[in-house]
Amino acid sequence: MGSRLATDCPDCGSLEFYRAADTEVHLGTKVKYRCSDCDYGIVRIDGTVDTSTA
Repeated sequence: MGSRLATDCPDCGSLEFYRAADTEVHLGTKVKYRCSDCDYGIVRIDGTVDTSTA
């Protein structure tokens, strides 16, 4: 996974998130992204969990 993520922010409409943190959990690698403009957060865990589509 890269250090940037291109997806629509539901709060401000920005198209760029930066990688804020990552850690290993029992499901895989948990990666937290933050919106570059408003600090909205997205969490992804190895494609199993993705809060950007929730």
